[in-house]
Amino acid sequence: MSEPIIIGPIGVLGAVIGSVATIAAQLAASHIDKKMREQREQPQLEMLDEMLRHEEHKWRSFGVLMHVIGADEETTKRLLLKVGARASEDGQPLWGLRSRNPLPGEKNDA
Repeated sequence: MSEPIIIGPIGVLGAVIGSVATIAAQLAASHIDKKMREQREQPQLEMLDEMLRHEEHKWRSFGVLMHVIGADEETTKRLLLKVGARASEDGQPLWGLRSRNPLPGEKNDA
């Protein structure tokens, strides 16, 4: 008669342990995926930074930047913002470093 009393809590404990293990595995996979993406993107970030710091080019065409790093539009924009760049204000598809192209009224720290 005591068998059903023991089996119930064991089943619940198994479900809790399984759920915790699943969540832990998903968090670990997400963390690993993020680190791998950052490693893959490092050369792209370096190339963008080098292109935007080039002394002959204060502004760069978005299409050229996207083509050179081999990324799609969304990724390129995210990486540009990550290196401290901004788009031009006049609607042209040009990007430059904020340190070299501050917004009007923004102090230039360069």
